[in-house]
Amino acid sequence: MNIIAIMGPTGVYYKDEPIRELHAALAAMGFQLVYPKNSGDLLKLVEANARICGVIFDWDDYSLELCSEINDLNEYLPLYAFINTHSTFDVSLHEMRMVLYFFEYGLNAADDIAQRIQQYTAEYIDTITPPLTKALFNYVREGKYTFCTPGHMAGTAFQKSPVGCLFYDFFGANTLKADISISVTELGSLLDHTGPHLEAEEYIARTFNAEQSYLVTNGTSTANKIVGMYSAPAGSTVLIDRNCHKSLCHLLMMSDIVPIYLRPLRNAYGILGGIPQREFTRESIAARVQETPNATWPVHAVITNSTYDGLLYNTDYIKQTLEVPSIHFDSAWVPYTNFHPIYDGKSGMSGERVPGKVIYETQSTHKLLAAFSQASMIHIKGDYDESTFNEAYMMHTTTSPHYGIVASMETAAAMLRGNPGRRLINRSVERALHFRREVQRLREESDSWFFDIWQPEEIDEAQCWPLDPDDNWHGFGQTDRDHMYLDPIKVTILTPGMNELGALEEEGIPAALVAKYLDERGIVVEKTGPYNLLFLFSIGIDKTKAMSLLRGLTDFKRAYDLNLRVKNMLPDLYAEDPDFYRNMRIQDLAAGIHRLICQHDLPRLMQRAFDVLPEMKLTPHQMFQEQVRGNVETCELDQLVGKVAANMILPYPPGVPLVMPGEMITEESRAVLDFLLMLCSIGERYPGFETDIHGAKLTEEGRYLVKVLKAPQP
Repeated sequence: MNIIAIMGPTGVYYKDEPIRELHAALAAMGFQLVYPKNSGDLLKLVEANARICGVIFDWDDYSLELCSEINDLNEYLPLYAFINTHSTFDVSLHEMRMVLYFFEYGLNAADDIAQRIQQYTAEYIDTITPPLTKALFNYVREGKYTFCTPGHMAGTAFQKSPVGCLFYDFFGANTLKADISISVTELGSLLDHTGPHLEAEEYIARTFNAEQSYLVTNGTSTANKIVGMYSAPAGSTVLIDRNCHKSLCHLLMMSDIVPIYLRPLRNAYGILGGIPQREFTRESIAARVQETPNATWPVHAVITNSTYDGLLYNTDYIKQTLEVPSIHFDSAWVPYTNFHPIYDGKSGMSGERVPGKVIYETQSTHKLLAAFSQASMIHIKGDYDESTFNEAYMMHTTTSPHYGIVASMETAAAMLRGNPGRRLINRSVERALHFRREVQRLREESDSWFFDIWQPEEIDEAQCWPLDPDDNWHGFGQTDRDHMYLDPIKVTILTPGMNELGALEEEGIPAALVAKYLDERGIVVEKTGPYNLLFLFSIGIDKTKAMSLLRGLTDFKRAYDLNLRVKNMLPDLYAEDPDFYRNMRIQDLAAGIHRLICQHDLPRLMQRAFDVLPEMKLTPHQMFQEQVRGNVETCELDQLVGKVAANMILPYPPGVPLVMPGEMITEESRAVLDFLLMLCSIGERYPGFETDIHGAKLTEEGRYLVKVLKAPQP
């Protein structure tokens, strides 16, 4: 970080010559000097280049107006104003809070001024660098010799082997030097919450509007288990979103607790909706407790916010309505909601604490912010037993954490602080809105078909769009007013073939074809449904990537309309079975899969599959204990009716458990099995379109096998 922008020249010698001397002095110190053409050019430069570490300008020409505009972009950036004896000052006390330094024009003063600028630059870097990251950087720079773990010793061991050298060169020296042992006392302890690690937790808690934050180095899968292990003792009952991540199913398998599932909506596209308000009422919960064997009043609740497809709750309503001691919002997909006004009231940490309740929010920092994979956070608001919670934390946390992961979480938080952070999130929102409008425009201009987007008709301004009961676009029917909202940065593209109410059209283009086409061109889809594709416009998505996606969609349309051969359009798919696809064209493939979907009436089948839950014969914990004892056997998937499933069965898409461990599909819930078998039939008929079903093993013969509880012996 060594770029300084200079506004000039002014055209007069007594000003330009001191700046020329300063340029030479700063260049000798290693700074890179750039000269914007005007103030507009400067602002664009600062906005687009995060490595700018200072701005030099003439006070008489620019004064406070320029300072305020730069401050709106980055209030931490040092500003250096040059003045002369006749310059006038009109700076208020508030404006003096800017990082603004004054120098007087003068010859032969450049070395002294350059030294001061170097000092102020170091202070700027120190200000924006969070505590643990700063301590880690300093430790690496010191280059100490250690005689402890890890065994590669700051990368030295890798350089003693040819293949190790390849590894070292790929990842770089600092990555390996920063991989250090917990024996390094000056960095404190992640498990004991001391030193810079404690400072990092406090820094992150302030940033995310939490009272306490914990850093988790094995993803939100682990963060969810930590919260659950503390909040729900053995024998207790928990309310849990049926639209939950599989880590919460694993929590139910680990802890001897009774689950009561809150049932969310789902539309014909397979888009995961929210839990209706009625499910949160005392009357509804009391009825569910009464009908669930061994259930008592719940001590804890887990809500997925947002859903995979980007639907956010009015969390204030849930916090006030749900009568349980603690509520956990699994917010793996939305770690950014505290940093833009459109998300107010839609996150776990929004607002103040709720009397008598503890609110938890887990976030996958790595999913949509700038952090390494496995980086996750737990945020807490409310009174809890820190000592006992830390036991649950240590139970799931390694004693050899990767400090690079921890530092990346802290850096992700630092990136979101102040005006630069708000600008980052706002840019993501605006970029997603621009992309949505471009797809709308291309659809309107197309003389035949084009892709659509799952959104309201009017998207004029940045907001989270409510799923209003009076609207049809969302396809959820009679939703609750002011309850669920669509996040604008979660963009769902719709392909032809079905409308929002589930009516199948005569012709269609299954989304899996588009996903395969994009994948072969280096564009990876987050989630693929029957006629929809989900894309995440995170802070790492720039205009180049957004335009590449738009180009990919238009290229697909062009190739599809030309009815190219599968061999030419989807060579990787063709390679799956050259004999099958040898003479097939893309429109024939689309028509074939679409007919299969119509034959099974997929939208109705999917709705029925999620409407009626299988019958819980054993809790997930009890079923796992039976599996550990070996009291399970294997059966074919189509024979599952009347048998108790040993494992969670989860088709992807949509990525939500259809069957939980200990549940039995009955004739009443037969649609669950019919839906699974329909997904399997597409893969059987069309090579390369096999469904990924977690909990079922696909054999070489094309059979899906599942584990079930052994039948009682006569």
